[in-house]
Amino acid sequence: MQAGPRNLITDVPGLLVGNAEDHKVKTGVTVLTADAPFTAAVNVMGGAPGTRETDLLAPDKMVQQVDALCLAGGSAFGLDAGSGVMDALAEAGRGHAVGPARIPIVPGAILFDLLNGGDKAWGKNPYNKLGREALSAVDEAFELGTSGAGVGATTANLKGGLGSASLRLPNGGIVGALVAVNALGGATVPGHPHFWAAPWEVDDEFGELGPCPNKPDLADTFRTKTASLKANQNTSIAIVATDIAFDQAELTRVATAAQDGMARALAPSHTLADGDLVFAVSTSTRQPDNRLAENAMAGHAVAICLSRAIARGVYEATAAGDDIFPTWKDWSSSVSGMA
Repeated sequence: MQAGPRNLITDVPGLLVGNAEDHKVKTGVTVLTADAPFTAAVNVMGGAPGTRETDLLAPDKMVQQVDALCLAGGSAFGLDAGSGVMDALAEAGRGHAVGPARIPIVPGAILFDLLNGGDKAWGKNPYNKLGREALSAVDEAFELGTSGAGVGATTANLKGGLGSASLRLPNGGIVGALVAVNALGGATVPGHPHFWAAPWEVDDEFGELGPCPNKPDLADTFRTKTASLKANQNTSIAIVATDIAFDQAELTRVATAAQDGMARALAPSHTLADGDLVFAVSTSTRQPDNRLAENAMAGHAVAICLSRAIARGVYEATAAGDDIFPTWKDWSSSVSGMA
């Protein structure tokens, strides 16, 4: 397997990503956009999602393309980040045309980071401003780990974070993934620094430890952060992308397949207390030769990318004051069995 030149979702031509953070609050926003509207779809597997305009992404709805996607912390407060992105796009003349009116289409999803040690006495909701700032920061290069929507994220025993990865396809195409990892479960085998996603690692993107040599039992695989936080304070939210020109129905299948990547990288995943959600987007820069075969390959490849992106998000997290969980890099150096 070979990653793209940046090993980021922006290896898919045309895509841009921007982050904005408030490190005092321990929260942030991540925005994905492009110079032109792009086709998008969504799949929700978790039991506690928080979303904006996701109903519009069903294949039977009128609008087939969006102007941006927004991932944010803040639980329901974070949905206001999408309004900030929408307002800024409207000011730039972007949006779905309805007669003389233009309405920017900005679906989004949020994660719960309200009990992570940050100062939440913010007074005025900060997410509209953070949404604007994230949009203004979009670029092909962006930071991972404690950045954007991943700033306040946590997993069962470690800080979460923002992760991304890309993968070249055998036919010359490319796919990518972007994720804010805030799971009820864990990204590593309990008691060991090895990532569940290890079989899919490309080069040494998250430590190159390989799979854990110790086989965990069922109880180990179901260790969660419920001892530290309440069970409904989670959600991993992701975007996967391809350059293949799929329609909304085909992209819905890609988003569904991508959820396999979340299940491979987080244990447990898709619980009633998670809001696991995956957007799928296409920049439509390459027409498929065989729609069925390429759709199946794209779904498989984005699942691999999402697993890797989850591990990278946790691997790249950095420590900050008042953290309630350690980072992987700090914790793994003291764990027995380190490879």
